[in-house]
Amino acid sequence: MRKVKKSMVALAMIASTCGIQAQNVTRFTTTEDAPWVESKGKLSDKALGTIVASVDGTENGVVFRAWGTTFNELDWDAFNLLSRDDQDEVMKNIFSPTGDLRFTHGRVSMNANDYARSWYSCDDVVGDLGLHYFNIERDKRNIIPLARAAQKYCPQLQLFMSPWSPPSWMKINQDYPVSPNKYNKMDERQGYLLHMDKEVQYDADEMKLLGDRDGVFPRRLAAQDFFIQDPRYLQCYANMFCRFIDLYAEQGIPITKVMYQNEAYSYTPYPGCAWTAEGTLRFNNEYLAPTLAKLHPEVELWIGTFNTNRLDYVEKILDDPTLQANVKGVGTQWECRENLPEMRKRYPKFRFMVSESECGNGNMDWAAGEHTFFLLSDNLGNGCDEYYNWNFILQDNGMSTWGWTQNALIQVDGKTRKIRYTPEYQAYKHFSHFIEPGAEMVAYAGREYSKTPVVVFRQGQKVMVTAGNFTDTESQLCVKVKGKYLNMSLRPHSFNTYVIGK
Repeated sequence: MRKVKKSMVALAMIASTCGIQAQNVTRFTTTEDAPWVESKGKLSDKALGTIVASVDGTENGVVFRAWGTTFNELDWDAFNLLSRDDQDEVMKNIFSPTGDLRFTHGRVSMNANDYARSWYSCDDVVGDLGLHYFNIERDKRNIIPLARAAQKYCPQLQLFMSPWSPPSWMKINQDYPVSPNKYNKMDERQGYLLHMDKEVQYDADEMKLLGDRDGVFPRRLAAQDFFIQDPRYLQCYANMFCRFIDLYAEQGIPITKVMYQNEAYSYTPYPGCAWTAEGTLRFNNEYLAPTLAKLHPEVELWIGTFNTNRLDYVEKILDDPTLQANVKGVGTQWECRENLPEMRKRYPKFRFMVSESECGNGNMDWAAGEHTFFLLSDNLGNGCDEYYNWNFILQDNGMSTWGWTQNALIQVDGKTRKIRYTPEYQAYKHFSHFIEPGAEMVAYAGREYSKTPVVVFRQGQKVMVTAGNFTDTESQLCVKVKGKYLNMSLRPHSFNTYVIGK
């Protein structure tokens, strides 16, 4: 009887201790002038602001899987401007399990993307259907060394791969872009191929948020596939994916996911390839899926990357039962985010990832950081369980080879070779520093709070709340946590993370 009483007392003490711990709150706040200010607090018995979310520990949340970024040639060039000490600092902060961002995944493209120094492909020999000349020699000089620098701090690094464009000889226009402009040498007459309409002029700035979108992207869909729909070419292309996986594995860098195309709906003056829904299903179902299953069954096939808000067109692909049996999940970027709530309802068996963050316009300023904080909140709050940043380090204003300035997490001054951690870096840190694989997203305040987004995560006995305030006044918000209240006084233009419990 005494043993039973002692056990009951011990359990009561444990429960009491857990309750006390659960009331302890550590807050991290970043403003433009003061990054990462830590303070302590406790949960309250009374709500002092608008209750925007409530959790009681019984919710079935979306389990988060991984954070990642992309390895590009222009990132490698910026990285090589740094001293060895600065290089180590950058990689430790981004990839170390004790660093700031704690990324564990990366993304690469097969063949050049828009942040390559110039166009190239892994096989430039026209008609090489046997892949006799297929190689990754350029990757060995520029991409793989960057990935290895990350592996120093994250030995378990794994990649997902998608091409921006197949080799030009596999496309109907025999060139790497989809649309002609001053940054490429595509024959202007071939601009007709996209819509098969000589009267329609394509706006090359449409991707930059400068063109007239009218709330729809793209305004007109491609009239035909730019990849040649010849069975020999389609099978050869599927074989290329597997050869690329083989050659990266020889370098000690595992590719664990592939997608058939980056942004099939951006009709680009840089490397790109337009696909129709029919061509997408044909290649994935009849060629890429069975070839992967045969040669690399350990590699997951995902569908994407979807960067269109034309939901009916996405559904035309995702509703296909054969595709549903073949793919693991869906990669979303840019405008596709608008459809995430509906897509997750319609396709509950799929996982969703942010395959690329929005890239900004090269300002790398506080406003860009606030936009990124909202995107992190909205994508994670709507059920994405992996999140990939685009460029993590760029020089100066991040000018691409094809004339688009873009943002990065780290900016390198081309003259002084000094690094600057941008507001977007701080936005990521407020999430990835705390949200580890296995954490569950259990509540999101919703898009009605776009200026003060709040997301709630749970991992074991610990609860993490991210909250932003993008207004000019202090905001009083509250999250109810197991009968107690987290009262948040959010400073104007601030990023905040609250950690409840140890």
